[in-house]
Amino acid sequence: MTDAAYLLVHDDREYLLEPGEEFGTDLGVIEVPEDVEGGDEIETHLGTVFEVRELRGPDLFNHLERTGAPMMPRDIGLVMGHTGASAGDRVLDAGTGSGILSAYLGRAGADVTTYEIDAEFADVARENMDTAGVADRVEVRTGDVSEEIDELAAGEPFDVLTLDTGDAPAVVGRADELLVPGGFLAVYSPFVEGTREAVLAARDAGLTDVETLETIQREMDFSERGSRPSTAGVGHTGYLVFARAP
Repeated sequence: MTDAAYLLVHDDREYLLEPGEEFGTDLGVIEVPEDVEGGDEIETHLGTVFEVRELRGPDLFNHLERTGAPMMPRDIGLVMGHTGASAGDRVLDAGTGSGILSAYLGRAGADVTTYEIDAEFADVARENMDTAGVADRVEVRTGDVSEEIDELAAGEPFDVLTLDTGDAPAVVGRADELLVPGGFLAVYSPFVEGTREAVLAARDAGLTDVETLETIQREMDFSERGSRPSTAGVGHTGYLVFARAP
C-alpha cells in the first residue's frame, strides 16, 4: 500500500492526520513526524499525549471525506464475505461515491477499477484512496460504466463485479461478459424496486446462484433492568443481490 494517514487518539478525541502534517487543537499543536508509525506517541506543544494508530476498516468509514451516504460496514462485510474478494482479484466497481467499498477491497489486496459519474465525487474518492493508502490498487475513473461496457468486456475479465448505481440492472445484463467463469456479482440498492430489477436481469443473463438479502442489524442494550434490542436507530440499510457467472 502507499503511505496512508494515521489516526491520533486521546481519550474520545480522534484526528486523521498524514505524516508531516501539523494540526492545531485546543489540546495543543500536533506535529506528525514524517517517519511516524502505528504505536508511537506524539505530544502536543501543551504536553497532551496522543496515541498513533494505523487505520482499520471502521476508521475509514468514520473518517474519510463523504460525498453522500456511503455503504455501511455491515453491507460491505456481506459483499466481502459473499464474493470472497481477496488479494490478487480484479474488481470492477460502479457507483464509487466516497469510495468506502473500494478502499476496503483495496486494503484486502484486490485491484479495483471503480467508476463514478460525478467528477467532484470522483476527485474526493481519489483523495480518500490516498488517505486509505490504496491509491496504487484502486483506480477511480470519472464516467458511466454502462457507456464503457463494450471496451471493458473486450479486455481481461474481472473476478468480482460490484454495483451501487441506478442503472445496475443494465450492467447486470452484461455481467457474464465482464466476469470470469464463476466470478461473483454483488448489487447494492436502498430500494426494493431496483433490487427486483437486478434479480430479473441476473436471471435473464443466465447467471447462477442468484440470492437476495435485506440487511437488518440491531444493537443490544444491557442495563440493570435487563437486556433487550435497542429502540434507537433504524436496523434496515438496504438490499444486496448476489450471483455468479456461469
